[in-house]
Amino acid sequence: MNRLLLTILPSLLVLGAVAACGTDEPAAAPTTPGTASTSANVPAGPPPAPEPAVDGQCPYLGSSFVQEANGQLVRKVRLSADQPNPACFFYANATEVQLSVWVFEGEPGAAEAVVDRAAPVSDSNPATEPAGWEGGSLTNDGGAVYAVAKGGSAVVVTSNQKQTIKAREVVKQVVANLGL
Repeated sequence: MNRLLLTILPSLLVLGAVAACGTDEPAAAPTTPGTASTSANVPAGPPPAPEPAVDGQCPYLGSSFVQEANGQLVRKVRLSADQPNPACFFYANATEVQLSVWVFEGEPGAAEAVVDRAAPVSDSNPATEPAGWEGGSLTNDGGAVYAVAKGGSAVVVTSNQKQTIKAREVVKQVVANLGL
């Protein structure tokens, strides 16, 4: 028995090493004509949250409106690299973002996932403004979030203020300005 193991063991080790050198991607199962793969129907989830990349002016929301809605002076505005509607970050000072706005447009499932990540349905209050939009609003240690989706569009506003009404007013203005 020991002699048999000593003979087979090197072969098993070589076979294991060859198998480990294969690709990380599983082989696709062959499909027959007229059938579709179900993996294409699985939602991809939300894209990563945008990050500020360059200084600029928000193309769909004025700093003066943000100052009035959020109750703080806007000292600087930075934009993400996203196009055609970059996320806008409004700063109260050199380092503190007082308010951010992210407009997402894509698949309806991804838009809902963006909203659910920002204001999880299980932890937030229902958000139903503007009319026809749905999502959540909540306050946390950092301030307030108001996030809503309609079809393949989502708008997420975060504020360093604890009142979700301020973030809601910004969402309504963004939707109106973009004609969403």
